Amino acid sequence: MTATRDSTGADTRERIVAAATAEFARYGIAGARIDRIAKAAKTSKERVYAHFRGKEQLYRFVSGRELTAVAEATRMDPADLPGYAGRIHDYFTTHPERHRLMAWGQLELGPDDTPDDDPVRQTLVHKAEQLRAAQKAGGLDPDWDPLDVLVIVNQIATSWANQPGLAVEIPQQDSADYLAARRAAIVSAVQRIFPAAEASSGDAL
Repeated sequence: MTATRDSTGADTRERIVAAATAEFARYGIAGARIDRIAKAAKTSKERVYAHFRGKEQLYRFVSGRELTAVAEATRMDPADLPGYAGRIHDYFTTHPERHRLMAWGQLELGPDDTPDDDPVRQTLVHKAEQLRAAQKAGGLDPDWDPLDVLVIVNQIATSWANQPGLAVEIPQQDSADYLAARRAAIVSAVQRIFPAAEASSGDAL
């Protein structure tokens, strides 16, 4: 995805992206305001539009960059989907605002509006191909559709990120133990459905 560069160069663009990331995470796409993004980025609305055509293009760029960060931090291994689920849990419980950022796109952008080169769509296609290759190699149950595997693993992995209010009453001194127990439950659930290749059926992760 390209963006026109203005005379202030990359610094202005990076400030816009940082401000937009915070704005979209808080307000979503429809609720975000270019004037607030411009103010937070210490620039003008005109500069924002010089870099990005509008809110949707800006959101797609921001979410695509965040998706890259998630992929690098979580590293999907088809042979160890329980470990992958645990890393997703860790990432989004540490960065709840980034989970909100990605969730807004799922809520507000319809599939008919999503271009083929959208980074979220491309990432899903790539991961599905990885899973399909693992099935052909005998490392993953071939009866599952790869997209079903992705959706189920991600839903389990983000289950506690989707329920932030449930942890409100947990005393601060107990929060680490609480999160560790939630993580263990997520890893165990995925292990039962999609066992890690290196683990025997009796192993508990």
